[in-house]
Amino acid sequence: MSTLESGAGERTPDGGRAASDTSTGERVVGVRTLLPLFSLVAVTAVWGGTFVVVKDAVSQAPTMDFLAMRFLIATAALAALRPSRVTTLSRAGVKRGILLGMALGVAYIAQTFGLEHTSASLSGFITGMLVVFTPVIAGLVLRQRIGKVTWTAVAIAVAGLGLMTVHEFAVGPGELLTLVCAVFLALHIVGLGVWSPGHDAHALTVVQLAVAACICFAFGWWDGIDLPSDGGFWLALVGTAVIATAAAYVIQTWAQARLSLPQAAVVLTLEPVFACIFGVVFDHDELTTRIVIGGALVVGAMYLAELRSGSR
Repeated sequence: MSTLESGAGERTPDGGRAASDTSTGERVVGVRTLLPLFSLVAVTAVWGGTFVVVKDAVSQAPTMDFLAMRFLIATAALAALRPSRVTTLSRAGVKRGILLGMALGVAYIAQTFGLEHTSASLSGFITGMLVVFTPVIAGLVLRQRIGKVTWTAVAIAVAGLGLMTVHEFAVGPGELLTLVCAVFLALHIVGLGVWSPGHDAHALTVVQLAVAACICFAFGWWDGIDLPSDGGFWLALVGTAVIATAAAYVIQTWAQARLSLPQAAVVLTLEPVFACIFGVVFDHDELTTRIVIGGALVVGAMYLAELRSGSR
């Protein structure tokens, strides 16, 4: 059966498929998906934590300048760490990395400009709609049937995100740009799911981040790159570049070679949940009942997308 649900948990660590026609086989496959699953959860926790850091950093410098330098430092750090890995990437891998980087760069730029015309909470909700677009795009591009359990998990995740973030809804240029961001993030997730199993995660990530850096520089260079000399700003910039960008995208690329597209999409909706947690702990945001219930729904959606049946 060629469904998005049936593909979940079937990839082995080397990107192949594992047979699971016995209960023992199903348990082995389930264990093999735990490490990439929790690794991707850790990535969303890091991204959620950066909201507090980045909010302070971009108040001191133009957002596009910050993004351009963030991607540039991340690319340089990864390339310097394992320079030989990049040269081993095949021509097909380079082309795919370029396409993935373009999707990533456009998503960040659309979200950045969208934030100038909409609230952060509504931006978070619309960006989280990638959980809807991912199975739809996968179904159209890969011609795979979207299962009922997948749609159930998607609906629960969207309801949880909406409960957490949406206080009032309006459609304007900011919302439309953020919707573009969600579509391109979904394209990035689908592309990683299809292409990452056949390529080195480190090398593929370097190409992605380099392309994203070039795109951000193209948008920020026209009025010059203007960054402050403040030590706290550069600590935030380097920290987000090395940890939340370089390391995080290597882990995401590696994990998505071992998870299904619906699993990855639903797990990534945990980012606003962690953002709320860090906001409450470090930025003194109010912890409301809406946030608690909404976060529980998103976590429940992730659980449903991972397990899918009582035998797993």
